[in-house]
Amino acid sequence: MALMLPLLLNPSLVVSVCVFLASLLIFFVIRITRSLSVGGNNFAPSPPRLPLIGNLHQLGTHPHRSLRALSNEYGALMLMHLGRVPTLIISSADLVKEVIQNHDIVFSDRPDMTACEILFYGRKDVAFSSYGEYWRQARKICILELLSLKRVQQFHFVREEEVTLCMNKIRNAARSGEPVNLSELLLATPNNIISRCILGQRVEDESGRSWFGELSRQIMIDLMAFSMGDFYPSLRWVDVLRGFVGRLNSNFRALDTFLDQVIEERRAATKSDVDGTENVKADFVDILLRVQREEKKLTQDHMKAILLDMFVGGTDTTSASSEWLMTELLRNPRVMKKAQEEVRKVVGNKKKIEMSDINKMDYLKCVIKETFRLHPSAPLLLPRETSTSVKVGGRQIPAKTRVFINAWAIQRDPNVWERPEEFIPERFEKKTVDFNFDLLVFGCGRRKCPGLTFGMVNIEYIAANILFWFDWKLSGKPEDLDMSEVYGLSVTKKNALHVVPIPYSP
Repeated sequence: MALMLPLLLNPSLVVSVCVFLASLLIFFVIRITRSLSVGGNNFAPSPPRLPLIGNLHQLGTHPHRSLRALSNEYGALMLMHLGRVPTLIISSADLVKEVIQNHDIVFSDRPDMTACEILFYGRKDVAFSSYGEYWRQARKICILELLSLKRVQQFHFVREEEVTLCMNKIRNAARSGEPVNLSELLLATPNNIISRCILGQRVEDESGRSWFGELSRQIMIDLMAFSMGDFYPSLRWVDVLRGFVGRLNSNFRALDTFLDQVIEERRAATKSDVDGTENVKADFVDILLRVQREEKKLTQDHMKAILLDMFVGGTDTTSASSEWLMTELLRNPRVMKKAQEEVRKVVGNKKKIEMSDINKMDYLKCVIKETFRLHPSAPLLLPRETSTSVKVGGRQIPAKTRVFINAWAIQRDPNVWERPEEFIPERFEKKTVDFNFDLLVFGCGRRKCPGLTFGMVNIEYIAANILFWFDWKLSGKPEDLDMSEVYGLSVTKKNALHVVPIPYSP
């Protein structure tokens, strides 16, 4: 160090070093400025970002709303940097159409996410698996074996029994004249329908709680939890140190043990059958066991991943949609009255509602579509990842770019929808709905949710019964009804919906 001091104190050297450092600083400032400039390098426009965190701070507690505000300023095709991950935000139906029609394969992959990797058996499910041959085969099984129209119709006895139980609970509570927690009932009923269809058993017991139900809710929380490795791939070890990976593994082991037990018990029961054939009341476990016997490549891990996929994809989304539907009807008495009149006219003096009755309820279907439009259960569709570099909207999108489609923003676009913030079911009476581009509640393209029919039938049947058997009274004014929301795997009401039921006699 002593030998270096004379050199360090040389005035000309100091000046040279200062000039060099200043030049270097200017160079990096110019480079960063260019990279942050709108539309630079023919990439999509980007909001300015901070060092290290990028644009993470701009997401807020309601990312779908924050991203729409940013898209209004920077465009419907917007590039952000969430930590170290380049992320494309698409907020236009026209751009979604371009992506799906011209580049669907390029946009069909999924990013590697820590929670999905652990909880879904190395992403052996359908929703989060990588695009490829396994995904195609697994999706085929879901569409043809689990979620076909024939299968949906076979499960009607489950829907009927669970909805009848729900109506009886409301009827018993109505005797007191006190408000009931409709949100709680609209969570338990769809969950029990889906659980019985998938596993052959109810998630919720008579007290409204169950071990598996609680574990499932924890898994849904895990899927939405912040993972350092998802935004900073080189820092995945931080998730281990802070206990996040340990929690995921603990929940996974509990889930895995439970599913193994269900499958093995069913396998033993199947072997003890005289002919081993599948009965008309077979649930998803029975069906997958039969498929496994026919197609040896389907392992037990594949089965468990698919079963979990079906449960996570169908529970909270159905209950959230049902809750928002009733919230909007209570907030709009005119629409409530019109929907009830239709349902009661179609059903007449019958003691129960048949699926054939639902097919005649055109206005109810419009009400459901309008609920989907204003309150998509997943306002940001599951993330995709580009497999190669591609051009969209005249902009270059690099390979390995994470992609979010903001369905919530698209479905409130004033350029597409008249009076987009208002609940007007009549807009769908003369409009043919394209579930690929107009309503994105079930996704779009190759990655579209295969459970569209299954989900729609459940929501329609629950809504029809609630509207037929009861009138509903709020404690306050309809316009004062709280519409606050909580962002999660699905967007739900922040505060439960409490309302007074008044039994109706046909």
